[in-house]
Amino acid sequence: MIKLTKDQIKEVAEQLDCGFKCYVNKENGTVHSVLNFDNWGGGDEEPWADVIKELEENWDKYIEVDGMESRDSFKVMADFAENVDSVDLRETLIKALNKKQPFQNFKWVIDNSGPYRQKWFDFKNQRYIEWVEDQLESFNFTNDNE
Repeated sequence: MIKLTKDQIKEVAEQLDCGFKCYVNKENGTVHSVLNFDNWGGGDEEPWADVIKELEENWDKYIEVDGMESRDSFKVMADFAENVDSVDLRETLIKALNKKQPFQNFKWVIDNSGPYRQKWFDFKNQRYIEWVEDQLESFNFTNDNE
C-alpha cells in the first residue's frame, strides 16, 4: 500500500484549493498537478504538456483526487462562520452567506476581518487536508506521518 507524507497531502490540498487537478500514482505515490482546464477555459496547456502526456500514457496507474464542489466549499464557510468566537463577526458572516453571491460576500467580510482572515485560511486548509485524506483512504492510500 502506498503511503503519502503529510507534506504530499498538504501539497495536494493546496493545489486543489488553487484550482488544479491532482493525480497520485498508485504504484509509487508520485503526485502530479495540472491546471483544471474545465474551470479555466482557454488556459495554456503547454506548461503541463509533459505531465499531461505522462497521465494519458499511464492513465491506469493514477487516481484523481477531486477538489471540492461549490456545495462542499459553502459548507466549509458555514462551519467556520458558525464557530467564530466573535458574535458580531459570526452574525455578519452568516448574513453574508444567506445573500446572493455568498462566496463573494463571505470573501469580502473575511478580507476585512483582521486576525480572523488568517484563522479562516488555517481552517480552510485543515478542512482541505481532511478532504484529501478521506479520498486517499477510500483508495487505500494512507498517511505515513512524515
